[in-house]
Amino acid sequence: MAVETLIFLFTAMLLMGVLATKFSTRLGLPALVLFLLVGMGLNRFVFFENVELSQLIGIMALIIILFEGGTQTKWNHIRPVLGAASILSTIGVLITTILTGFAAMYILDFSLLEGMLFGAIVGSTDAAAVFSVLGNKNIKRKLTSTLEAESGSNDPMAVFLTVAFIEMIQIPDSSIWSAVGSFFIQMGLGLLLGFLLGKLTVLVINRIKLDTAGLYPVLALAMASLTYILTDTLGGSGLLAVYVMAVYVGNNDLMYRFTILRFNEGFAWMMQILMFILLGLLVFPTQLLDVFWQGIILSIILMFLSRPIAIFLSMIFLKYSVKEKLFISWSGLKGAVPIVLATYPIVADIPNSQTIFNAVFFVVLISALVQGSSLSWVASKLGLTEDKSKNLMPSLEIINLGTTDSEIMEVSITSNSPALDTSLIDLELPANTLIIGVIRNDELITPSGNTVIKDGDTLYVLSNKKSRDRAKNVLMGKKIKEKEVKKASKRKHKQKS
Repeated sequence: MAVETLIFLFTAMLLMGVLATKFSTRLGLPALVLFLLVGMGLNRFVFFENVELSQLIGIMALIIILFEGGTQTKWNHIRPVLGAASILSTIGVLITTILTGFAAMYILDFSLLEGMLFGAIVGSTDAAAVFSVLGNKNIKRKLTSTLEAESGSNDPMAVFLTVAFIEMIQIPDSSIWSAVGSFFIQMGLGLLLGFLLGKLTVLVINRIKLDTAGLYPVLALAMASLTYILTDTLGGSGLLAVYVMAVYVGNNDLMYRFTILRFNEGFAWMMQILMFILLGLLVFPTQLLDVFWQGIILSIILMFLSRPIAIFLSMIFLKYSVKEKLFISWSGLKGAVPIVLATYPIVADIPNSQTIFNAVFFVVLISALVQGSSLSWVASKLGLTEDKSKNLMPSLEIINLGTTDSEIMEVSITSNSPALDTSLIDLELPANTLIIGVIRNDELITPSGNTVIKDGDTLYVLSNKKSRDRAKNVLMGKKIKEKEVKKASKRKHKQKS
């Protein structure tokens, strides 16, 4: 294929993906549905069957999507729901896998192991779908945090079960119990290395001085890829490590935070477009007709039986209302992860692998169409919505001013801020710290000493690095370490003497 043709196809995929995103908002459909349809439409003109390449691009896209989603996740939001998310991402996925696996065994005329393999592939929720669908909804924070944490952490269980069942099909003498130990090793290494590499990423980004701000997002993305490959090489869950690393990075002070987050947001969208269109190229509508009725029945079982039963059983002792459990049951969105996992049996040359792929694709399409487009309506009917403004949280953007010791912080004022309703002249800010701009009601205000800080204001603060924590303490109520307080008092004492 000529280079010009490849460039044209790449351009066409991006343009159609962007247009699909625009139309998906108006139609009330998740964008991934239209991406998949675009790919299915293109395969009439482009013959593509490289499953290994699709799997590779899918994994790379998942790394970027998990990193982007993790950096946007607030730790104080997900900390209260970590227990629930952990149970959903393990026990919930296992129960969903077993129930769906038995259904697939009878409906698709599979063996028991082939049915369980199908159940494992569609057993987890998808981070890409959940992050994109829930991102602009006014659903209660407790529920969105639970679903985001579940979708970001349940991939290891799905991958583990998928690989285990493939191994059991290929090697009949093997047992799933022999792989249980490796699962806990994968989870443990994923959590540990994700945390350690997250700390390393923050340290590197904040300490290194690059020639241009545009290199910081590239550095952050490279660290995410390093986290995946290093963890995976050592036998851990690379995807879980990336998500943990991203959550740590996103919840710490970071140079060029805004630049990094906006770059990752755009890049994640591009990878979603390419991934879903590429996966759509692997499926032909005529092949889907072979599993049309089976796909519909399996989708109904998954949405109305397997997922709800798994949710209510695994969350039986958790403090969630029946309505909240119903909504979580309905939010089991399927997307990129099941389709990428569905390529594993094809690469491994498992019997009925193409039927599994087509059935999984059908289930993902139905899930995105039905569940993804009705989440807001279901949440509203169950009374689980809230004022979107309540979800606003303090943001902090640190911009390093070249090789100087100064930086500009962007601080959002909330109702809990100690600086609320205080004039600038009365703020006890550190020396050489100035508020150089105030954004109020989308308008820029030039501050003066008499300017009073209001709820919802965004302040631009010029400070040096040593005074950063003290300035944050005055404006946002952040605690200062005792060591830093002692250092500050010693400096004051020296200045007086």
